[in-house]
Amino acid sequence: MALYVMKFGGSSVGDTERMKRVAKRIAEKQDEGHQCVVVVSAMGDTTDDLIDQARLLNEEPPTRELDMLMTNGEQISIAMLSIALHAIGRKAVSYTGWQAGFRTESVFGKARITDIRPDKVKKALDEGHIVVVAGFQGMTEDFEITTFGRGGSDTTAVALAAAIEADVCEIYTDVDGIYSTDPRVVKVARKLQEISYDEMLELANLGAAVLHPRAVEYAKHHQVRLVVRSSFNYNEGTVVKEEANMEQGVVVSGIAFDKNVARISILGVSHIPGVLAKVFGSLAKAQIDVDIIVQSGVTDGKADFSFTVALTDRERAIQVIEGIREDLPFSEVNFEDNLVKISIVGAGMVSHPGVAAQMFEVISQQGVNIKMVSTSEIKVSCVIDNNKLQEVVAALHTAYNLDTQEQAFVGGPQDRR
Repeated sequence: MALYVMKFGGSSVGDTERMKRVAKRIAEKQDEGHQCVVVVSAMGDTTDDLIDQARLLNEEPPTRELDMLMTNGEQISIAMLSIALHAIGRKAVSYTGWQAGFRTESVFGKARITDIRPDKVKKALDEGHIVVVAGFQGMTEDFEITTFGRGGSDTTAVALAAAIEADVCEIYTDVDGIYSTDPRVVKVARKLQEISYDEMLELANLGAAVLHPRAVEYAKHHQVRLVVRSSFNYNEGTVVKEEANMEQGVVVSGIAFDKNVARISILGVSHIPGVLAKVFGSLAKAQIDVDIIVQSGVTDGKADFSFTVALTDRERAIQVIEGIREDLPFSEVNFEDNLVKISIVGAGMVSHPGVAAQMFEVISQQGVNIKMVSTSEIKVSCVIDNNKLQEVVAALHTAYNLDTQEQAFVGGPQDRR
């Protein structure tokens, strides 16, 4: 008998028919003799719908009230799934994130887990229940409700798996594993049998939406056996592990892209010590993550530099910069949207020179200019205009020998097993 944590995303529980199929899937796992803890997201587009309604009332809703609002989506899902399990004769109990023992820091919208006290979960398992836990949410020591950021249900599942020492954490989604790129963009994307934590973490941070970056961090730190598979079929998924076997001749494992990108440029800044510390320290205090940073040459004691932030953080970032103008005079601040960051990732890149040069050549052949570049040992990222995204991704995918003969599986309601 093994202890499984099974996480189902919003598309997997998007309506009552899908909810019934998920309940059947969980019951099958239990019939194999395993204990099951299930983590679920909000049904379908529930969270987006709630946010849209809030913004009809207030264009900038208070972050505390948004967290109060958004956690309701997951609470609906856990109750519905528990009801579906009871309908097929299973003992099940649903818990919110805080009932399951998740304690967080006092940051609304992007809270990090500080502690997990899973006593109720363990007790319910000992009593023979299937335990259904709301993803994406926790509570501070002062009893304030918080959320972990979009995609945070993955983090809930992996962190809970570590806390209860589960044998496996399975992430169920609408694709049947981790692919070399988004199979909705490249139909001949390659399904990976396994991938290392480090490669997966890079892909997740760079825009691959199949796993949340914090979930991969938890899995790596606590050595959680992580499997990504489809809720619409029974195919073998992709195993995320410490060391993955590198396929013969494949240097790049995956291609990720992120359309949530804005470039901000600050022009005419005095070239004196402490300038960058002032700018990026102020952004950090505002909880704004900065990605790629590029500084141009110095002319007459003045410098220009640019950096990227999430498109959703662009307005706040500009407000922060304008707020330090008196302490740090500059001539102009501007921004550019309609950008995408495309990245290649692979552990094999360390020992293969020329991988970046090939990427630059492929992008130029598509008639696209590269605006910014960032590299590490196992990745190269380029910021480009968004208007040729699909063509660039497909060309890179072919150039790095990632194409397959079979079309990738993307699940849907027609897959009924």
